[in-house]
Amino acid sequence: MTMPDAVMEVLLVCSGNTCRSPLAAAMLRARLADEPRLAHIRVSSAGTAAWDGAPASEGSYLVALERGLDLSSHRARMLTTQLIEHADLILTMSDAHAVRVADLGGAAKVHPLAAWAGHPGGIRDVPDPYGGSVTVYRETADQLDRLLGPVVQRLLTEGVE
Repeated sequence: MTMPDAVMEVLLVCSGNTCRSPLAAAMLRARLADEPRLAHIRVSSAGTAAWDGAPASEGSYLVALERGLDLSSHRARMLTTQLIEHADLILTMSDAHAVRVADLGGAAKVHPLAAWAGHPGGIRDVPDPYGGSVTVYRETADQLDRLLGPVVQRLLTEGVE
């Protein structure tokens, strides 16, 4: 298998871009680093109601550290039409986020993360851990982990189709 010539941009979307999507992006990047055939994929994140420049939430930051990931340089950014246009695949934490992406012109490339992963374990949406305990953030990370395995497998076998 030859490497694709072009970079593929995957955008992960949640609400504030401080909890779920930055954690999911860091986790996906780590998985992609272990798969040379997917070295052409770049991962970023944004939020439908983000406060530009806000750091990752403390819970996501701590849970990322527990998993050997670093969110210290993450800064939230608002979902824009430019980000949508630039992305090849947009995966959202909920159906409501997917609707917002579609409203901004990304209907052809947006999918709820759980749906694109095939709903492993019956997962439908990734609940927002904002304001919850570290345990709640760990549960979110565990759920993301269950979803990202099938995402990587699908990227390997299908690409973005």
